[in-house]
Parts: sequence; C-alpha cells; structure tokens
Amino acid sequence: MNFLAHLYLSGDSPKVMVGNFMGDFVKGKNLTERFDAEIVKGITLHREIDWFTDTHALVKQSKDKLRSKYRHYSGVIVDVFYDHFLASNWSRYSYQPLGEFATQCYATIKLHEIILPEDARHMLPYMVNGNWLVNYSKLEGIQRALSGMARRARFESKMEESAVDLKENYESFQKEFEIFFPELKAHCETWISRQPGSTTP
Repeated sequence: MNFLAHLYLSGDSPKVMVGNFMGDFVKGKNLTERFDAEIVKGITLHREIDWFTDTHALVKQSKDKLRSKYRHYSGVIVDVFYDHFLASNWSRYSYQPLGEFATQCYATIKLHEIILPEDARHMLPYMVNGNWLVNYSKLEGIQRALSGMARRARFESKMEESAVDLKENYESFQKEFEIFFPELKAHCETWISRQPGSTTP
C-alpha cells in the first residue's frame, strides 16, 4: 500500500503513524536501538501491511494485469492504484473528511521531522505542498504521482504510462481493492490490539 493507506491504518497513536509513514525509508532490524517504542511499532506495522498485501491473492490478481508490461514495478503501481480507490471513496472508510485527515497527518509528521530518515525528510515538503494524500483521489493526481516515481526509478519503469491501464481496467481494479481492503484493515486492527501496551480490546 502507498502513503494514504499506511497512515489510515495506523490507529490512534501519532508516533505509530509517523513510524508507519517512514517505514519504507528504514532498513535493518535493530530498530529499538534507534527509535522510540511507538515509532518502532509503526515501522513494524508498516512491514506487516506490506507482507499482508504482497502475499494476498487479490493483490496478485491486480499485479498480474500489469506484470507483462511493468514487471517488478507492477506492485508499486498497484499500491498507488489502491490509494486512489481509498481516497476517491474515503467516506466509506472514515467519518473524518479526507482534507482534514491529510492536514492532521502532515502536521503530525512535521512535528517528528527531526527523526525522519533523510530521504523521507527531503520528500515531505513536496508531499505537503502537492497535497498528495488528497490528490490521490483524482486520476490527474495519480498520473502525477506515477510520473514522479518513474523519474526517480533506477531503471526504466514506464510507470508514467500506467494511469492508462487504470482507466482501461478501472472497475476490475476497484472490485479487487474493495474486497481486499477491509481484510487488510481487520488484520491491522487485530495486529495493533495484540501489541504490548495496547488499550484496544
């Protein structure tokens, strides 16, 4: 999943949200030596979300529609597609307006900017100024996100062309997301509830 889903699935802890946000930028296993316990919980949750997503049969179906053209980038593209469906149908998943949620996320991350890995800290102003979390709801926003990722990719990815695949297979991708995402949400809620110090029943 991409940034919006990771932030949404973080629960009520601001530090878990920050850790989840920066999960892709943190390598290694010696997390407790480097970060606060709640930040570690967020990073670990990020990895749990990635594992659940990468091993799910419905996500594989989505990737398979893209694999022949985009190869190993198909998973990255599906992550962005799924953030689009979350953003464009946000009221199904949250009572809080998307714009308000995004503003809250940006402010929370900025408060912890000092602990962000360098790449995450460098990216943050672009994310905030471009209001990525809200603009994922629009196809134009998805096109910009994928084009930016294509420019940063180490190898030719053609990701900038994948918005066309989204339009051509929109209903199919959306159906896969709508079945998959509640399962991921339930998995995350269970995972969070089982962590030490959790107040969730």
